[in-house]
Amino acid sequence: MITEASMAGIEAKRYVFEVAKSATKPEIAAAVTELFKVSVADVNTINMKKKPKRLGVHAGYTGEWKKAIVTLKPDSKTIEFFDGMN
Repeated sequence: MITEASMAGIEAKRYVFEVAKSATKPEIAAAVTELFKVSVADVNTINMKKKPKRLGVHAGYTGEWKKAIVTLKPDSKTIEFFDGMN
């Protein structure tokens, strides 16, 4: 995820991802380790609930999704994909 708040966490080696709703913390840590070749220290997850949304007279809801905040170990390298965005 690329947001102002998530980009502020990059200096502390904290990255934010949108993950599958059924993904567990160990699965997320293993996937990040395999994809980016880094060492994961901690994984925090948040279930984002649906919110009401309107577009003119049409009312509906946003989708539900799961957010994972992955913290890397201090001796780990950074994720190169996010390096150029800072």
